Amino acid sequence: MLRSHVFPALLGFVSLTALATAAEVPVTVAQRPDLKAVFGQVESRDVVPARARIGGTVTSLSVEEGSGVKAGDVIARVVDDKLALQLNAVDARIKAIQAQLDNAKVELDRAAKLLAGGVVAKTRVDLLQTQFDVLTNQLIASEADRAVLVQQQSEGEVLAPSPGRVLTVPVTKGSVIMPGETIARIAGGGYFLRLSLPERHAGHIKLGDDVIVGSRGMTDLSKDAPLGHGKVVKVYPEIANGNVLADVEVADLGDFFVGERTRIWIPVAMKTVVSVPAAAISTRAGVDYVTLANGKVEVPVILGQRFDDKGTASVEVLSGLGEGDTVMTP
Repeated sequence: MLRSHVFPALLGFVSLTALATAAEVPVTVAQRPDLKAVFGQVESRDVVPARARIGGTVTSLSVEEGSGVKAGDVIARVVDDKLALQLNAVDARIKAIQAQLDNAKVELDRAAKLLAGGVVAKTRVDLLQTQFDVLTNQLIASEADRAVLVQQQSEGEVLAPSPGRVLTVPVTKGSVIMPGETIARIAGGGYFLRLSLPERHAGHIKLGDDVIVGSRGMTDLSKDAPLGHGKVVKVYPEIANGNVLADVEVADLGDFFVGERTRIWIPVAMKTVVSVPAAAISTRAGVDYVTLANGKVEVPVILGQRFDDKGTASVEVLSGLGEGDTVMTP
């Protein structure tokens, strides 16, 4: 008898306490963006080829697919054996000209002394001076030819044109290549997501629109577990194959694969949304309920998307509530 009297009284006390602490919140009806789920593909801002400047044989290769490089890094070395032979020939020619020039200098100095004593004619001195000048210019030209060959040898170093990640390396060590051939393709300049949407949404996409980026790996295709947020930074003015392209800037895309796809939710229109605070929802046996302030009656509802409403966790109500209703929250 005691138990049957105490428990109802206790339950009544708990119920009254809960009602006393509950708050009445009016149902919110507002215009919110209508989000469309699409796939975005990771793209790099620049894909720059690292090209060989001379032809020859690839003697060293220091990168592979996926390697990170900085601007100016030596990623390969190309050697043309003919350049070394040409350089030896130029060095030999320089030595020969230098020897002739030294001899011409001695002859010119001797002739100048004899001219002062009236022993030789002025024409002889002029002839020796001309020979000396010719040899001097030949030496300068040969040294310039040598500088060209040295520069060509240094151009055998294939340099990374920009910082980034190596996408492909179409050559191997020992390959024979021609000038201008691609040694590696480097993705650099940062990464972004490129979207393709039907042209009926072209008029609704604007620069600066906020988008939701889904989780990586496409294992969870719901936006309740997002990777992050991004902004539309570019909308292309041309519609191709019935689609409009847009670029989205997202932080922390550096560990993505170029060409990898991920889920994106982008606003394409505005819609009228009936929403209540998420705290007003209770779930029993798989059915969601809200308690109306008028009469404290629980009514079943069908819920839609969850969102943040000025710092308050809210949820869209698809059916069961309307404008003017007031619900109870704990």
